[in-house]
Amino acid sequence: MELERAKYKVIICDSFAEKGIERLSSHFDVTYLPKINSQELLNKIHEYDVVIVRGRTKITKEVITKGENLKIIGRAGIGLDNIDLKSAESRAIKVFNTPESSTNAVAELTMGLIIDLARGISKGDFGMKHGNWLKDELMGFELKGKTLGIIGMGRIGTQVARLAKAFGMKILVYDIIELDKEILNEVGAKVVSLDELLSSSDFVSLHVTLTDETYHMMDEEKLSKMKKGAYLINTARGPVVDEKALLKALKSGSIKGAALDVFEVEPPSSDELVRLNNVIATPHIGAQTREAQDLAATLLVEKIIEALSQKD
Repeated sequence: MELERAKYKVIICDSFAEKGIERLSSHFDVTYLPKINSQELLNKIHEYDVVIVRGRTKITKEVITKGENLKIIGRAGIGLDNIDLKSAESRAIKVFNTPESSTNAVAELTMGLIIDLARGISKGDFGMKHGNWLKDELMGFELKGKTLGIIGMGRIGTQVARLAKAFGMKILVYDIIELDKEILNEVGAKVVSLDELLSSSDFVSLHVTLTDETYHMMDEEKLSKMKKGAYLINTARGPVVDEKALLKALKSGSIKGAALDVFEVEPPSSDELVRLNNVIATPHIGAQTREAQDLAATLLVEKIIEALSQKD
């Protein structure tokens, strides 16, 4: 059924791919405010049937309460930790996300960070830009034959495993759910306990969602169980890692380094961790590719159009 353009009003609160905006605008009355703040959203939300966000904007209980006309909350991306799901459910508001959209983008960034940790690419670049020839200091190592421990073998973890296999890495996997044996055979991965993964891996890469169970799962105890000289990579969610414990482990040398794309507070409230010489830090760019953003927008828009079509 063809939807009347002005029947539903949509507000987009974060950056969103142009093709997604164009597709929505062909059906609905769309307001695009990618830098709207929380108070402005509270003042406006009552006007809209649909609100679309990425990771920046929080859809709190107060926003949902004031959104008296809300029918759909859309999240262009994977995580839903910035949306009060219980409040949405209590109002029978549908919540859509696009977990499939950023799989390859995040997996490629993860491998890029692993390569950088192994070869010191960003350190070499920084040195060159400041007139320093650091060749003797940048003795790296090859990924072939090294062990990658993947915590969380969902879409992204699986794709990381596929890429790591191409580099000749050995792959250990830990997950709380039973894993597909065909996929494990495809990537040559071995399922082990979390303790075995931590003690045996040269690299530990996190690919879990943020829940009460995964909050600070990498705490001081877990970090102390990592192999001496190992590296931690987090492209999942910042609070999965206890940053104070990580700072301590990195300073003491109990682990050799870390690569972080996500943080407990974004932007980080303190720069002590990111300034360490054995840390590579990026500003939450896991899904920041044109392809991933276009796909997230396209998938989300089609889900919204289909849902509202069923209401008519």
